[in-house]
Amino acid sequence: MGDSVKLHESWKAPLAGEFASPYMAALRNFLLTEKAAGKRIFPAGSEWFRSLDLTPLDKVRVVILGQDPYHGPGQAHGLCFSVRPGVPPPPSLVNIYKELHSDLGLPRPTHGFLEHWARQGVLLLNSVLTVEQSLAASHRDKGWERFTDAVIAEINRKADPVVFLLWGSYAQKKAAKVDSIDRGGHHLVLKAPHPSPLSAHNGFFGCRHFSKTNDFLTARGLPPIDWTLPAIAPQDSNNPHVS
Repeated sequence: MGDSVKLHESWKAPLAGEFASPYMAALRNFLLTEKAAGKRIFPAGSEWFRSLDLTPLDKVRVVILGQDPYHGPGQAHGLCFSVRPGVPPPPSLVNIYKELHSDLGLPRPTHGFLEHWARQGVLLLNSVLTVEQSLAASHRDKGWERFTDAVIAEINRKADPVVFLLWGSYAQKKAAKVDSIDRGGHHLVLKAPHPSPLSAHNGFFGCRHFSKTNDFLTARGLPPIDWTLPAIAPQDSNNPHVS
């Protein structure tokens, strides 16, 4: 991954040990072998670390954890729950928008492009950063989980408080070691069921995580997140490779 890695400078030194480790070399070899076999991998290699490129370590204020990238063509671009301009929002994201509207009264966006959040300090991190086309979970247990655990550990060390939005049991287990307020730490951990249509009605709807996040940040003198998503320009909607 070496010189081709695109991520913000602030992450490079803290994660240097991970990139140099044997498990990352094994993961690199796995991905190269898959590509050589003609398998399509999402997202594009330049976007594997897109979440870390858009959201510098020192700017992280909120973390939203996903599982795997979307495995359909043209969907994944390196941010959990987000899709490229011009791609209809998937069902879980539609439910996130429903809760956003219910909680803050914001209009439901017509697109699923979440970079506006990422650029404000919302780290949209998947646990596994690649997937084979049409095969969900195909790249689990290959090393990505260890890498993203290291990312979470770096955020946990931050002196400034961070809000972790953990939707579903997978995300809650992933961030189990975060030093949350209820464990004597200074980070806020908010838990709810996953926004999937299969579970959103079990407590995701009505969780009010967006307003609770901003209340927490502003109470500590930190700027709130502007959860409103601006409209996508027509030229961006027609470009499946916009970044």
